[in-house]
Amino acid sequence: DPRPPPLPKKQLQRAESLPEPGSSHSCHGDPEPRAGSILYSIPPPHQRHGEGAPPRDGPSWAPKKPLTKSQSLGEPLARSSSQKAPSPSLKELTFGTADGELGQLLESPAGVCGVVLGCQEASLARISTHMQEELVGPEERQQLLEAELAGKRWAALGVLDPQPCCQSGDAWYFRVGFTFEHRQLQFAAKVPKPCCASVGVQSSLGTHCSIQRLLGRFTDRLPRELVLPGIPGKQSQGPSGEEPACAASQPVLQVLLCAEVPQQTLADFVKGSHTLHRTSPGHYERLGCLLLLQLCMGLEHLRGQNVAQGDLCPENLLLVQCPCAPRSQQGQKEPLGLSLPRLLISSFFKVQEKQRPRSSSQEQDWSQGLPAPSPPAAAELNVGRLIYQILHVDISLENISGSRSKRLPEIPSLSIYSAGLKRLAMLLLHRDPQQRVSIEQARGILQVLLWGPRQELFARSRKSLALLRSWLEVKRALLLLRFAENSAGARASPGLEEWLCCQYLQGATEHGLYQVTQVLY
Repeated sequence: DPRPPPLPKKQLQRAESLPEPGSSHSCHGDPEPRAGSILYSIPPPHQRHGEGAPPRDGPSWAPKKPLTKSQSLGEPLARSSSQKAPSPSLKELTFGTADGELGQLLESPAGVCGVVLGCQEASLARISTHMQEELVGPEERQQLLEAELAGKRWAALGVLDPQPCCQSGDAWYFRVGFTFEHRQLQFAAKVPKPCCASVGVQSSLGTHCSIQRLLGRFTDRLPRELVLPGIPGKQSQGPSGEEPACAASQPVLQVLLCAEVPQQTLADFVKGSHTLHRTSPGHYERLGCLLLLQLCMGLEHLRGQNVAQGDLCPENLLLVQCPCAPRSQQGQKEPLGLSLPRLLISSFFKVQEKQRPRSSSQEQDWSQGLPAPSPPAAAELNVGRLIYQILHVDISLENISGSRSKRLPEIPSLSIYSAGLKRLAMLLLHRDPQQRVSIEQARGILQVLLWGPRQELFARSRKSLALLRSWLEVKRALLLLRFAENSAGARASPGLEEWLCCQYLQGATEHGLYQVTQVLY
């Protein structure tokens, strides 16, 4: 008799004082919120709250998780163990997990469905991390290489080609070799053009697949064999083939050592792809969506560090050949024009700076009586302009400003991507800044254009959070099955496009998809 009374008192006190066990007691009688909490235990819970959240009791307890996380790193682990007993977390489950531990998870309110879906999300996160290392290299190895290159100059490098492998709007790039850990590595020596250097900003950027990676820098005289096209008096041999009198005649220039060797600029790619666009519009416009997606992801990364792109034009966006897959698909190589390159942002400036690097063409454009937009606004406008340039449609700043015409140039409908790209360009170039979509929203629109959900999903069922949640769960399962089947069938290893898709499905939520599809469709 004395034991029952204290129990309800403890429950009420815990529910009111927000300690760690409170959330489990507050939803103990309702299995639906518990199922939802386990089902989405891997993504941050605060990303799934808001308008139209499925569990009716969710707002009364779910926001407590971020509060306890901000107070202590240990409490979320304690809460997880109290909900699921001493069983392993879904991130730790493997095929070799003991059946006894699996049984504890299967007895939870979420049951088999919750365990399987949670494991799929954890697996996608691990696969995404592995693919990113394949694309940009392990972080530890890059740090060792940076330390090895510290203090090195031209004499320690092997110039592989005296001609630039790529010339962007603000720099020349030369292929150089360096022996590291008994291996011959290739990377790019970037020689900035006059008044275009942004070394201090670039040195402080973190690792990202769409950001040029700086390995080192030095100042030295340019080797005699190197040629700087278009700079009279600063190349080793003139048109007549005359040699310079001595090495001292060579200019002293700052050099940046970059991990990626660019093949061409986006401007070169667009200029040489007219035939591809005409003969294979679906392939080409899908490539355009993937390149724009990489750009938006890179711009998001820069904004998080209070840095912006110096001159967001096709001449300053670099394209890098992705590493070849170790196993070719049935011995056939994909045509070069249809392969997806990595897109790199290579010019940067601090947002607080009043002046920012601009190309001569941009200076001329913005001097035509139009106010230069602030860096965030400039990014949206320039990405919208890039859509037209990639699709080979001429557009001027008069069209963007709307000073002479209220209509943007027409984008021809050549593939399933044309209408979506047209819609995105219109939203990015809207004359009212309040009506423009942000770079983050543009990234979400591009992801939906590439991998869905498409409009036909809503043809038979009314769009709802439940439908979009189910679509996400099925898509994640199908992507994992594709990875498994390709691995078992000795096909090509996952590449850049698979990594981008994995990033999308790993981080997407039904609320985010609802908002994006509302804007797009």
